[in-house]
Amino acid sequence: MTAASAAFIYKICTQAEWDQAVKAGVFLGSALDIRDGFIHFSGISQMQKTAEKHFVGIENLILVEVAVSALNSATLKWEVSREGERFPHLYAPLEIKKVNQSWA
Repeated sequence: MTAASAAFIYKICTQAEWDQAVKAGVFLGSALDIRDGFIHFSGISQMQKTAEKHFVGIENLILVEVAVSALNSATLKWEVSREGERFPHLYAPLEIKKVNQSWA
């Protein structure tokens, strides 16, 4: 799957981060996202490596699915990151109403 053909992107975050976002109506990102200046997402084929690299041993995680078509193409950038792969980075807050689905 290429960046151009991805229908959905995915974000892993903690239940506490997600609860705060739902209450506020917007997800501003995790501490890592805020530090880096964008919200880190993964494509479906990148999810396992992302989980293994950043979330091993962390409990109470949420997986959030967002339709690429729901986001502004000016703020969603596919940029080279880990192992030369292009990852979706959102340079804007994520409005909760744009989330397709979330799983605990």
